[in-house]
This record gives sequence, structure tokens and C-alpha cells, in this order.
Amino acid sequence: MNKSQISEILKLVADGKMSAEQATSELSLTAPTSDLGFANIDHDRGARIGFPEVVYGLSKTPIETAEIAERIYSISNVVLVTKSSEEAFALFQKSVPEAVWEDGPRAIWADRRNEKDLVKGVVVVAAGTSDLPIAREAVLTASLMGCDVNLITDVGIAGLHRISGRIDELNNARVVIVVAGMEGALPSVVGGLVKAPVIALPTSVGYGVSLGGVAALLAMMNSCAPGVSVVNIDNGFGAGYQAASIVGATWS
Repeated sequence: MNKSQISEILKLVADGKMSAEQATSELSLTAPTSDLGFANIDHDRGARIGFPEVVYGLSKTPIETAEIAERIYSISNVVLVTKSSEEAFALFQKSVPEAVWEDGPRAIWADRRNEKDLVKGVVVVAAGTSDLPIAREAVLTASLMGCDVNLITDVGIAGLHRISGRIDELNNARVVIVVAGMEGALPSVVGGLVKAPVIALPTSVGYGVSLGGVAALLAMMNSCAPGVSVVNIDNGFGAGYQAASIVGATWS
């Protein structure tokens, strides 16, 4: 909880609109961490770096995921769970009916914060339809962080004319996330066309010597195009978070 939120609680007490007991209960929920036995949740992260702790769902049980998500949501009013399961979503939705399941990226999210103006300038480019689940994870992450995201789909280099038709959108971007599997060439193409920084996001899409995305990862890391940075394979969350940070959404 930040200083303005604490001040608001104290003002309610001073105005007689909240009892000391209620205030104590509210403030007790603002401890920097919550120890659930199997997880120690960092409640100060949102105030510290701009967005609350995000739950990585892979390898967690549905019960663990739901309990962690519930606790984060009770304090932060927003929660994102990546790489999760429908079983975890069903458990979480019992206590948070407004929760949403995103089938493509297999993500869970809920948001009850007040609406605010969105930050423009983030563009996500997906090479192929098979890359969309990871691209949508990046879109969801940046959107929850306060970005107005433009998603461009199916413009891989096998049909290079398709990206040329979207140049105006790319030139208006402040940061571009380029999502590709196979040989991972599209970020280099985009990096040679735009002024904005390019975040290359390799996916595990491919077969044979694509090695589950390793070929795309290495190609992107060896890009000769300037201004290209690379996140890990299938790390849509990391790419979306980095893009939101670049446009300043984490500071608003």
C-alpha cells in the first residue's frame, strides 16, 4: 500500500467514517509479505516497481495458484497468472467471480482498479497464427499494465509483402514486440524498418532443428539489425512487461 492509500484510511478514521478496528484490519493487510507456507508473497512490489507480483502458474498446483492469486488480488485489486490451467481458474473464480480465463496464452486475470488513461505506442507483431498464444500473453501483460496495445497478426517473412502494408502502424510505435518461431527472422526485418526499439520474442513453434525455439532464439540474438533486444523462449509476459516499462506505463 502506498502513502496516499494509507493517508486515505487515516482520513476516514479522523472523519469518523472508519473505526480504529477497521483501520487496523485494513492496514494489517498492507504488510510487505504474506507467508502462505508454500509461498511468500511480495505485496510491496507494485509500489516499488510499478506493477504487483505476477504468478507463474507452471508447475504450481491449482490450489497453490488460486490461493496465491486470491491473496495478491485482495491487496492489489489486479492479478495476472501466466502459464496456468483451467483447474486453477475454476478454483480462483469461486472466490473472484469476475476472473477471466484466456484460452490462448492460458492466463488468468482479474482487475477491479479504477479506469485510467491508457498509454499508447506498444505494437505487438506476430509472425504466424501459431505464434498468437504467446503474442496474446504479451498483449495481456502490457494491457493490464496500462497500455493501449495494437496487435498485428500473420505477417511472417514467407509473405514479406504483408508487413510492408503495416509500415505506418510500425512507424507510429514507441516500442515493437516481434513474435516469431521457426527461423526467427522477422525481428531483424522489423528492426531494419523502424526507429522504435524492437523486443524479439522467440516462440517454441517449429519442428526438427528448431529445437523448441532455440533456433529462433539464437537467430534473434545474432540479429545485425540495430535496436533489437531478446527475451526468452515463449516469454510473452517478459516482453509485455518490458514494453510497458519502455513507454512509462509502470510509472503512471
